[in-house]
Amino acid sequence: MRGCCSVCESLKQRCPRPRGLLNLVITKACLLALLFGLVWSITGSECLPGGNLFGLVILFICSVLGGKLMGLVQFPTLPPFPPLLGMLLAGLLLRNVPYVTEAVYIDPHWSSALRNIALAIILTRAGLGLNPQALVRLKAVCLRLAVGPCLVEASLVALVSHFLLKLPWVWGFILGFVLAAVSPAVVVPSMLLLQREGYGVEKGIPTLLMAAGSFDDILAITGFSTCLGIAFSTGSTWMNVLKGLLEVVGASWLDSWWDCSSVYPLLLLLGLSVFSVFLSHVVGFAGAGGLCVLVLSFCAALGWTRRKAPVAAAVGRAWDVFQPLLFGLIGAEITISALSPSTVGGVPCIGLVVRVLVTFALVHFGGFNLKEKLFIAVAWLPKATVQAAIGSKALDMAREAGDQVLEKYGLDVLTLAVLAILITAPIGALGIGLSGPRLLQLQQSTGTRLNQD
Repeated sequence: MRGCCSVCESLKQRCPRPRGLLNLVITKACLLALLFGLVWSITGSECLPGGNLFGLVILFICSVLGGKLMGLVQFPTLPPFPPLLGMLLAGLLLRNVPYVTEAVYIDPHWSSALRNIALAIILTRAGLGLNPQALVRLKAVCLRLAVGPCLVEASLVALVSHFLLKLPWVWGFILGFVLAAVSPAVVVPSMLLLQREGYGVEKGIPTLLMAAGSFDDILAITGFSTCLGIAFSTGSTWMNVLKGLLEVVGASWLDSWWDCSSVYPLLLLLGLSVFSVFLSHVVGFAGAGGLCVLVLSFCAALGWTRRKAPVAAAVGRAWDVFQPLLFGLIGAEITISALSPSTVGGVPCIGLVVRVLVTFALVHFGGFNLKEKLFIAVAWLPKATVQAAIGSKALDMAREAGDQVLEKYGLDVLTLAVLAILITAPIGALGIGLSGPRLLQLQQSTGTRLNQD
């Protein structure tokens, strides 16, 4: 024994242990190898190239890296590009690169379930983020800004898509409400940056856009949910419309039973939100799921005082995990070779042009000068989060129904939603960052303080 111990001691002296970065790399590599071996022993081929688990892990990693790389693209005096663009492009590349597409396979049922969970989380976050005081104090111009562009763009997109893409009227309005929502993921950070620098603060333009954006999203989701319920219902048209209205009323009635005194607010809120989205499919009221989540989280926030902030922060961390999955999975649904010129250029561009003109006209009597009205019109362009959250909903339901015609309609809706994100998110972020300091007035106190410094 003593001889063996002396041999071991001599080996340790001749072969010292790795330290520092090398030690960390070897340790992490061993842990990853052990984890892969454990997962492989349980799932078998599912964790190998071509398996569902392998596809999900690769998609998540690539989406996270894509978001990080997009966040590094920064220009002086401009807000950073939203990371969701990088996540979306990562999924798009994995879907359309030869050989990679065959190795990165994701089961459609898993994709649909994960997108529904992400939908519940983002709508929960949106409901918790609504400011009741700001909504109560909505001025006439804020109400016009929230309602007018959304309804006009949704109606125009429905009209154009009916004749250009041959979509039925109800599917045209589904597409219209998907494209009509403004993106809080782009608008809110940009407005906070301008507000911090003092641009447009005296007339409350950043506050106006953030408050109107919340109401705009609620209106778009409500219209989308109602039209979606009508599209997948059977029976007379009037009964389908009544069913859509019952979904809205039913969501509010169910959420009136919410108990805000629970000791497990986060688990109950997220659990009930995810359960509402999935249950709405089972009971045949598919459009009520998203509305139920919005009303649920909003009513819960009304009853919370101190507990709202930590719960909202925890929901935000959950969204950080599911955001790469949502945008990556959305991008992975699009095949570039299947895009038609009418789909790529026609419908989104027409809707955007009319949205800018309508927004400019509706804020005409709000006490703003020409430059401020032009900035508000530009700031009302970007689309991202809502389109990714609800854009694939119709496609998932069409696949569940097994109808190839409806599946084609759903794929058209999703494709145009992705194109709207790719076109408007970078243009909107750059437009707000470039036009804000040039079109908005700098707060006098801020300007004086800067001059003194």
